[in-house]
Amino acid sequence: MQEEVTVLLAEDEASLGLIVKESMESRGFLVKLCEDGLQALKSYKTQKLDVLVLDVMMPQKDGFTVAKEIRKIDPFIPIIFLTAKSRTEDVVEGFGYGANDYIKKPFSMEELIVRINALVKRSVKPDTDAWITLGSYQFHLSKQVLIHEKAEETLTHREAQLLYQLIIHKNNLTERSVILKELWGNDDFFNARSMDVFISKLRKKLQYDSSIQILNVRGYGYKLVV
Repeated sequence: MQEEVTVLLAEDEASLGLIVKESMESRGFLVKLCEDGLQALKSYKTQKLDVLVLDVMMPQKDGFTVAKEIRKIDPFIPIIFLTAKSRTEDVVEGFGYGANDYIKKPFSMEELIVRINALVKRSVKPDTDAWITLGSYQFHLSKQVLIHEKAEETLTHREAQLLYQLIIHKNNLTERSVILKELWGNDDFFNARSMDVFISKLRKKLQYDSSIQILNVRGYGYKLVV
């Protein structure tokens, strides 16, 4: 495996948390185990971490709330949700709060480790200090803000990351599978439906400039045309 990866694991089911922690440590990970959302936030703020694995249903603060608060500080640290929820709306909600991946319980350790390694490998921070001009809009990735003279939109983490991917490929086709693997972790049908929801939200937020379009190239992907 690559050099040591430090994982924050937030899981309120003590026996499961301990099993996952010990299993990951046997494979060379460093794991900080927390039993509720408040502990998870405190650990995030006081330790250097490479990835967060958050149970959704936790006492004190749930996983969605923890992720939302962390995304205000750090748009880039990889976040994986663990959950028994499986409805499309639940998954879309999780990605809206800033998740990079979503694993349904019960899960295998091999699946979790593969997904953690994939996220850590991809987590290269882009240069996000500058405003990006998009037609008559101004967009800032790390601030997750899209500004027009008629409106100022605060984007979710996933909306901002998706818009950034479209912008860096502006006026060129961006393949669905590329976006899905980069932002969702894999390109299965379930994640593709989630991405379509976020594309619709971005179209609505870009409505004040008719020269901007997000085109659906059926069977291939999307093209941001300016």
